[in-house]
Parts: sequence; C-alpha cells; structure tokens
Amino acid sequence: MSEGITYYDGTKVLSLKDIDGKRPEIYMIVTNRTGGKTTFYGRLVVNRFIKKHEKFILLYRYKYELEDISVKFFNDLHSLFFPTYYMTEKWVCQNSIVELFLNKKSCGYAICLNSADQIKKYSHVFSDVTSMVFDEFQSETGNYCTNEITKFQSIHTSIARGQGKQSRYVPVYMLSNPVSLINPYYVAFGIHTRLDNKTRYLKGEGFILERDTIESAKNAQKESAFNRAFGDSAYNRYSSESKELLDNYAFIIPNINYDERPHYVATLRYDGKNYSIKEYKQNGIVYVDDKVDTTFSRRISVTTDDHQINYIMLRMNDAFISTMRSYFEQGCVRFKNLLCKQCFLELVAIR
Repeated sequence: MSEGITYYDGTKVLSLKDIDGKRPEIYMIVTNRTGGKTTFYGRLVVNRFIKKHEKFILLYRYKYELEDISVKFFNDLHSLFFPTYYMTEKWVCQNSIVELFLNKKSCGYAICLNSADQIKKYSHVFSDVTSMVFDEFQSETGNYCTNEITKFQSIHTSIARGQGKQSRYVPVYMLSNPVSLINPYYVAFGIHTRLDNKTRYLKGEGFILERDTIESAKNAQKESAFNRAFGDSAYNRYSSESKELLDNYAFIIPNINYDERPHYVATLRYDGKNYSIKEYKQNGIVYVDDKVDTTFSRRISVTTDDHQINYIMLRMNDAFISTMRSYFEQGCVRFKNLLCKQCFLELVAIR
C-alpha cells in the first residue's frame, strides 16, 4: 500500500448494534468514490467462503448487469488478495441466476432485483447462502426498478428461508456513493428526515447506516488532471465528498425577501397540516411556506392519511413531482422551517 493512502475499513460498523440493541441485518455503507468499500465487502464474503464455506449473493438491479459478473467482481480481488484463486460462472434457473465458482467450488450466486418472481420460485437454491452484497444501491441516474423496495424485500425473504427455519439471519451489505437524500431506501427506512451533515452512524430498527469520507480518495480525486479539467463541477463534488443535501438547516430561510411577487404553485397537505409552494421565477427559487391560499385549486395530499375532499393524491401528479424534484436536486428550493422541509422531502421522495 502506498504511503499516505488509506482505504475504507468496516470493522467498526460490523460490531455495532441497531437502535434496539440487536444485531442489524441491513448495513448501509455510504462513502465517496474509490474509497475501497466495495473491495472491503467483496474480500469479506470471499474470505468467509474460503475459511467457513459460507456462500454469498451479489445483488444487482437488472439482468444485463450479471453478464461476465465473475470477472467484474473478482478481478481486483484476485490481484490484490487471492492470487491463487480464480472465479468462474454459469447461468442457471432459466437464465435468471448466475452461479459463481471459486476454484471450481460453488461459492455463491449473482441475481437481480428485477427477477424477484423467478428468485421466489427457486428459493431452495439459496438455503446455504449466509450474506448478500448490494453494490450501488443508490442509482447515479435515479433509475430504479418499478416497486424496487417490494422486490428487495421479496428477494431477501426468498433467500432467508431454509435449513429448517422460516427466516434465517442473512445480513445485507448495501454499498453506495452519496447520491440523493430522497433515494427509495432512505425513504423506506425514514432516513431522509433524520440525517444531517454531522451524522456518521445512524441506527434504526434492524439497520445501521455508516457515512464516511475517505480522505486519501478525496484528495486523489481532486488532484486528478482529468477531474481538474472540469473544475468545481457537481459531479466532482459528488465523487470526492460524502455529502448530499443533508444538513437539517440547509436552505431554511424563515423570511424570504425578494422584490418580485411569487407565483403560487400548489397547496400541500402533510401530517394534518397545509403548506404552500411558491415560485420566485426571476430568482429561480421555489419556496415552501406555511402560509396557504385556501382558494387555490391545486391541492395535493402527500400521504394516503392526508387524503380528503378536494385534494388530489400524490401519485396523480407525476410530472409536477418530477419538476419539484429537479428543483431540489439543483439546490433551488428554500424552506420557511423544518416542518416545511420535511413536507417537501416527502413530496419528492423516490418510491
């Protein structure tokens, strides 16, 4: 290892308990790019197979990602840690599952979320699997499977059967760069309303999230001649840092003061209260407020519990939601207070 270079080490997070003091089954690891998290967990599951004969699963979204998976997964691990081992693969079960072999011994499988129905039919195949690795659980392009969270739950349920048990402990190591605060997994676990920039470890029921910045990887990204050519681009900031739009008080302005008269966009109903979205077109800013025009016709229920007469359900406004999400991701949204921000985050959350 070169002097001054450090890589991700998951020893601590793997020793921690969840919010109830129990062993987590979901470990979410979010760091900047090239920090070494994928290598760490890849090496972890391979070592467990070599030493304990424990099989693993590599989880992806789409079937095309499974092509030549043994090469993509094991090449670096082979050269760095396992020079006397080689990995091969073969398609099984109607071409929906790839079986992996380490030195000709079956060591695990690669599957995809979009094949959740097929995986369910072949759940007996995975009875000896003891862990899962889900790399890039946050999509850089925002391209998620339809009903992804349901498919994720279904696949884990299928895998965690067997050995005379209705549900076995099968931890999932979910790895990602910091892409979006409103990704479907943060939303499903309620993380999107709890994080701030000071959070290193966040615990929930059955899960734990680790956020870290690997400084040597950050510096290497900044010193890259290729990256320097793009200056302070949004992608450079994303790839070198470990920050989304997280800080609870980021973009909160209690009293916005622009010369122009705002354009009223919509009324939102969330957690039993009404909020407004207003647009300051000349300034390119959307403002979320708690001062509402009760006569305005566009009224949106953010959750099912908030649905009532004269309010339209959230799912009926896909184009509007996409527009608001775009404003948010470009940093063009301001909030009167934390409640206004939480309402808006629920509105634009990716589900």
